[in-house]
This record gives sequence, structure tokens and C-alpha cells, in this order.
Amino acid sequence: MPLSEQVRDERPPADRAPAAPSEGPAHADPAAAGRRQFISWTTLALMTTASVANLRPAPSMALYGLAAVFLYLLPAVVFLLPTALVSAELASGWTGGVYRWVSEGLSKPLGFLAVWCQFAMTIAYYPSLLAYVASTFAYIVDPSLADNGLYVALVIVVVYWSGVLISARGTKAVAGLSSIGLVIGTLLPGVVLVVLGLVFLGQGNPSAAPMDGGHVLPPWTGVASLVLIVGNFLSYAGMEMNGVHVASLREPGRQFPRAMALATGLVLLIFILPALAVSWVMPGEDLSLTAGVMQAFQGFFDHFGVGWLTKVTGVLLVAAALGGMLTWLAGPSSGLLLVARQEGYLPPVLQKLNRNGVPRNILVAQGALTTVIALLYAFLPDVSSAYWIFSVITTQIYLVVYLLMFAAVVRLRRLQPDRPRGFRVPAVRLVAGVGFAASLAAMCIGFVPPEQFGGQPLWRYLLIVGGGLLTIGFLAPLAFLACRRPHWAAADAD
Repeated sequence: MPLSEQVRDERPPADRAPAAPSEGPAHADPAAAGRRQFISWTTLALMTTASVANLRPAPSMALYGLAAVFLYLLPAVVFLLPTALVSAELASGWTGGVYRWVSEGLSKPLGFLAVWCQFAMTIAYYPSLLAYVASTFAYIVDPSLADNGLYVALVIVVVYWSGVLISARGTKAVAGLSSIGLVIGTLLPGVVLVVLGLVFLGQGNPSAAPMDGGHVLPPWTGVASLVLIVGNFLSYAGMEMNGVHVASLREPGRQFPRAMALATGLVLLIFILPALAVSWVMPGEDLSLTAGVMQAFQGFFDHFGVGWLTKVTGVLLVAAALGGMLTWLAGPSSGLLLVARQEGYLPPVLQKLNRNGVPRNILVAQGALTTVIALLYAFLPDVSSAYWIFSVITTQIYLVVYLLMFAAVVRLRRLQPDRPRGFRVPAVRLVAGVGFAASLAAMCIGFVPPEQFGGQPLWRYLLIVGGGLLTIGFLAPLAFLACRRPHWAAADAD
């Protein structure tokens, strides 16, 4: 049954506690206030799975073979679950997203920092996402281009600006691409990859990566041997977006943990099994972090004599990735714009909308920075190195949001203990403390170059990662706060 058909408009039972009050004019209609939309906990689990899981991280974890299971489970326990639980409590008690949560729990400037980092992480995220698109598309035209930095840079620039032009027109046709992309770009290729891998092993072919009990844990060669785990924090990022749906459950206290347990299981399966399948056919020393999925498909398809399917799979993966990019391109910028117009955090030139209601100037400014970052692909030693570096910058910036969110939930529990919440985190200090410590540890580990890139100068890695986090994540919002003027707040912001 489609997800949309599982949403039912019904009156809540008479014995059910009222939902937390919500600010705004929506409650002016008594009839509307008396009726709510409910979704099942399985629907919420599938929505969460669709928003979090994808195949893009598979190559980075395939480098570790069987140890990928451990490297996915660890951040799921210490980061994914705390994020899901904390965001559910915050979303069920306060409307307005991460800005409202952090503003009331900590301060308004920190609230702006949180919503800024939600937006700013996309500046580094889109180059890494489109590098994956470029390397995947190379297998449709010429696989040798997958490791060509100039080719990857050109694809990033052309595709990103094409997406800006489409989004600026307010095109509604791309809205359905995310759900289609889940099926054709994640579920279908993922299932095919795992099935081919199982058949490959069933025929007696040896796995490229050891699959015995001695390789359950990653080899310890110092802190650098665990650096790739940081990428998994970004893989799980976004769980807070689905916390807003907790109020749509009939029994949030009982059903939300159940939904998160199912979603966590599905997400882990989608992440772990394809990563293992890639490790079965591709030796770690030959694996590209951007084109690893396509390398695995090509290896399997060539083995089974259907190599032509590699190009078909490439088309599906590219279409799904581009659909996701178009669907989400204007999302973070719109969230930043809303807060900026209400509080005057951005100058008027960045608050302007085009005739289709799209914050075009923000997208253009973001695109200029994305172009500069993309061009670095042409100058860094190899594409995999650049891909990893920009993935780390993205993770570092996004982790700032979670550090603030975990701190805010503890303080809000103390400042506003009686505020109605549809869901309360059990042992909130422990859960939030684990999430905060894990996020902080991941941020620190992110400054250590992974062992696969140990031959490159350390100063270059630290300069790019540290400079990216400092400039994009902190100096930029501080500059806007320092230059803020009262007249920047828009009169029609509400």
C-alpha cells in the first residue's frame, strides 16, 4: 500500500491527552483543530528509512570488509538512536525546527548557528554528492574518467548550476523524484547487488575481503584506522527531520520507539549488505570511494556475462541522485531564509525571492562557493581523496547542529519541565550525553587523515578540513550576527 494511503484523517479518542499547543493561525478553525491526521508507526519507519538510507557510503565501508558491520553498528547505537529520540521530544513539544529548539534551550544566536550549519553543510555536501554522480556517470560513457579530477569538477559545476536554474523556476515536477529515487536508485540496485554477491559466493568464488571471525573488528593501526567511521555519522544524519511526525502517531510513547527500532534495522540492512557485497568482489586497494558501487556492479555483471547492464544501472543511480539533489536543493536555503526574514539575520539582498517564491540569491551565493570547492577536485592528488575530505567537512559542520541539539534538550527539560510533549526521552541526560560525546568524538577524529591517504601532507588535510569548518561553519554566521541591522527583519516575515 502506498504511504499516502496509510494516512487517515480521524478524530482522536476521547481518552487521549491533547496534543501540545502550536503557535500560529492554524488553530483558528475549530473543525480543523478537532481533527488530526494519523500515520501508522510502520509508515513513520519507512519514511525515516527513505530519508536516511542510500548506497553512496558503501565503498568507504567496503574497505573494511566484514568489519563494516561493526563500523555501522557503533554509530547507530551512540548517534542514530540518541538523535532519533531527542529530536522526537523536541519536535513534539516545540514547532519551528532546530532554530526554535536551540533558541529556547540555549540562545537565539546559537539557534541561528544551528540553522546556518544545517544550510552550510550543503556547500560541502553537494560537491561530494555530485562527485559520486560524476564517477557513476563515467561508467556510462568512459570508466577511465571516474578518477579524472578535471572531469569531476566540470560535472559538479554544470550539474549544480543546472539544478539551480530548474529550482529557481519553482518546478513541481521534481517533487516526486525522491520517492521514485528510493526505489530505482537505492532499493532495486541494492537488492540486485546483494543477490549477485550471494550468488557469486554460492558459486564457490572467494571473497575479495576476508569474511572470517578474525576480521569482525577493524585492524588497529592507530587512530587513523577508525577515521572512516566519521563518514557514518553523516550517513545517519537527517533523523531529526522525521521527529516532527511524532505528533501524528496515536500513541507516541509506545509507537515511536517501535518505529525507530524498525527504521534502524532497515537502515542498517541497506547500509551493511551492499557494503559487504562490494567487498566481496572488489579488493580494497582497487576500490574507488566515488565509483566503488559501479566497480562492484561491473565486476558482478562481467562475471555473469551481462556487462551491458552496468550502463543501465549507472543511469538508474545517476537519475536517482539527481532527483534527490533537485528535490532538496532549495530546502535548507528556504529554512534559513524563513529565520533570516523573521529575525533579520541576513541582509535584504539575500532575502529576496524571485517570482516563483524561490530564494534565488541564496542559491547563487551558495553556488559560487560550491563552484570554488568543486574546482579543488582538479587540483587535489586524486578524486577519492577529495571526495573523502569534502565528506568530512560536511560531517564536521553538521555535527555542530547535533552538539547544540543534545545540549538544548537537557536544558529545556530543566527550564520547561511542564511543557506538553508528545514523547519524552527516558533517561534524557544519559541519552543526550551519549549523543553529545559521540558527536564530539567524531568531530575530533575527523581531523585525523584516514590511513588510505596517509601519503599526503598532513598540513594540507588539516588546512582544508579545519579551514572549511572554521570559515563556513563559524566565521560566516558570526559575521552575519556582527553586521546584523534591525531593518533587515522583513515586515511581512510572518
